[in-house]
Amino acid sequence: MSARSRFPVAVLLRRWLLLLCLVAAPCAAESLTSAKPVALPPLATQATLSAVVTVDQRPVAITTDGVWVLDADRAAWTRSAWQPTGTVQAAVGNGTRAFVLSGEGGSVDQVSRLAFTNGQLGARTLPPLPRPLRHARGTLQGDDLFVAGVAANGTSALLQILPDTPNASWLVHAGWSGGGDPISLTAQTRGLFLVLPGAVDAPDRLLRWSAEAGWESRAEVPGTVLANSGRAIGQAHVIYLVADAAGTRQLMTFQTITSAWAVLPGVRPAQATATASWGDGVLWAQPADDGQIVFEAAEVAAGSQLLKWLDWLVIVVYLGMMFGMGLYFYLREKRNSTADFFVGGRSIPFWAAGVSLYATNTSSISFIAIPAKAFETNWQYMTNNLIAVLGLMFVAVWIVPLLRRLDLMSVFSYLETRFHPAIRMLASALCIVMQIGSRMSVVLFLPALAIATITGIDVVWSVLLMGVVTIIYTALGGMKAVIWTDFVQVLVIMGGALFAIGFIVYHINGGFEEFYAVAAAENKTRLFDFSFDLTKATVWGFIFLVVFDVVLTFPKDQVLMQRTLSTKSDKEAGRSIWAFAAIMIPGGFIFYSIGTALFVYYKSHPERLDPLLPIDATFPLFIAAELPMGVTGLIIAGIFAAAMSTLSSIMNSVSTLASVDFYEKLVKKPDPATSVRFAEIATVVTGLIAIGVSLLLSRYDIHSLFDVSIELAGLLGGGFAGAYTLGMFTRRANSPGVAIGVGSSIVLTTWAWSMSLVHPYFYLAISIMLCIVIGYVASLFFPPPTRSLDGLTIFSRSDVNRATPASNET
Repeated sequence: MSARSRFPVAVLLRRWLLLLCLVAAPCAAESLTSAKPVALPPLATQATLSAVVTVDQRPVAITTDGVWVLDADRAAWTRSAWQPTGTVQAAVGNGTRAFVLSGEGGSVDQVSRLAFTNGQLGARTLPPLPRPLRHARGTLQGDDLFVAGVAANGTSALLQILPDTPNASWLVHAGWSGGGDPISLTAQTRGLFLVLPGAVDAPDRLLRWSAEAGWESRAEVPGTVLANSGRAIGQAHVIYLVADAAGTRQLMTFQTITSAWAVLPGVRPAQATATASWGDGVLWAQPADDGQIVFEAAEVAAGSQLLKWLDWLVIVVYLGMMFGMGLYFYLREKRNSTADFFVGGRSIPFWAAGVSLYATNTSSISFIAIPAKAFETNWQYMTNNLIAVLGLMFVAVWIVPLLRRLDLMSVFSYLETRFHPAIRMLASALCIVMQIGSRMSVVLFLPALAIATITGIDVVWSVLLMGVVTIIYTALGGMKAVIWTDFVQVLVIMGGALFAIGFIVYHINGGFEEFYAVAAAENKTRLFDFSFDLTKATVWGFIFLVVFDVVLTFPKDQVLMQRTLSTKSDKEAGRSIWAFAAIMIPGGFIFYSIGTALFVYYKSHPERLDPLLPIDATFPLFIAAELPMGVTGLIIAGIFAAAMSTLSSIMNSVSTLASVDFYEKLVKKPDPATSVRFAEIATVVTGLIAIGVSLLLSRYDIHSLFDVSIELAGLLGGGFAGAYTLGMFTRRANSPGVAIGVGSSIVLTTWAWSMSLVHPYFYLAISIMLCIVIGYVASLFFPPPTRSLDGLTIFSRSDVNRATPASNET
């Protein structure tokens, strides 16, 4: 084709892409959420209102002539028999738990916990403050109560207490520098946000405090904040009542990650004098002309971003393709061989196996949780990808060829050959529990939650849609269907991700230059943290993790190893690891770039965020609310693909373990056809269990599913992994010692987790290390192995085929 004939096609393609990018632009100025007003009865009293707070979702008004409680049916206020001791200066509450701060002369020296007992309001006094504080403000962060104020000598202070523990006492933290009396104190996103008055005729200023970083300046307030009006909402927003230069008050949201302010349209509390938490919004009081106290409330309301017909068509076509590929391989293979079902007849090209390795490793956690983590923090977790590539080089040269020569279908067969059948079955059982509990459930639940929350599709139907389709094509097609659907799914995933980055950057005011400038100024692309802090994800922690999780124990992951075992030869198996490593780094940059691009976009367009959604839903929200029709469906199909590629791989691997490690070991003389049928049933059962666990997860408010998956993998997956290191890298380890090491590591890691001793990223490496150390030391108390270890360790790389396990150790 000539250059002249190609030119019009190229021009049309560019114009089509430009049209797609412009479709969503007009909606960028509109707010996705609004405040829905709620009518409440007035309080008929001429007294002055001291504070208002919500206790167990019931508003409580404290005036100079008594304490009033709103009836459960919200019809009228009734006077409470309880009366505070001292003058109430402020109230603290999150809608359920509530405290009053009281004292004399404008200072606070006493805090009391409010609660209903048998329907009657009462209070329990906490230990007195270490020093009286004026302008005291308080907030709740988890179980902790924080109080900030200024002492009589002018120094600021931050106090902390666990009010519900016996013998609770106040912990004193350093105050903020620069002076200023607190206006509002609110806990959100693992920190405290303190509003202080600005200079004369200047807006208020906002500080953030955390135990790790202390006090940091965050942003100026676009006006002045009503005293004690901050209310946390969702996982990363705070609602404030803010007055502009003309004195007009309006509800505004502060996004704690981007430090951006947005007006919450719908209501304007013109004369509000006090506020309190109210459901998903805020309650306020203001005086009426007749002397009564008028109460009003507003709740944040957001509409669902419903999918269009073209989006549904794209999703249905994608799901139909996956089902069709599974059916194709089922009809084509007519398999009666376990090798066909479990390892694709060992005929998979290395490049397809490498792509499948990446697809399996790139789950919905990568597509949703990693952009959310980069949006919230930076690229620090990507350090693990960079270091892991170095570890994979060692694995490709030494570990994979060693196991590939053994002609295995279950990697745990190695543990039987090297140690004992009991070790094999113990490790295989732990692996099955880990894969279903820490991976399948999270991978299935994460996209279902995000898509259900945004599009209005019920989470149950989202889970069932992905789960059932994946069960069908995996059970029908076996390993070949899994690998080739993985290949298609990677194309869908990466195509959608790249388009999303380009679309976001295009709609950022200033384009790529603004994207780069904001990301650099906010330190959003920071990769390396070289600090020696076990409570953080640092470079040293990632090195520690990769050494134990990749270099020493890569064979523990049946899901990944099954792809290398499906290749044609030892050399092809090693090449599949090289292909996997080659894709990992650019793929990581793509997903972390999505999170950074979202940060820059929403910093300029905070009104396009939904405060009620979890942080993990940030990218799906952008997909549903900003992208053009059809493209939204394509990228949601990418989310499905990211989840289903991992789900299908785990289902196939778990069914392999159930069949090879348990069914064929426990049933006398099983024939291959029966083993395949058992594996198909195991695939269905595994998928159904994962669906059930996913629906169970939906009952909990989880801050970051990325962190949860890491913790669960560490607690469930580390114990048996060390057995491979003891087998491949030592000659002295024996089966009793390894069994002791596995059990001890699980117990000790669970204890470390319960005490929150280190960052969750360390649990897996610690568990593996404990298994190795304890297992090796314990082995010294038992006789050394008497069997031949030829071809079973890196010290003796024999070409002898060991498909049949050696005689068991006695």
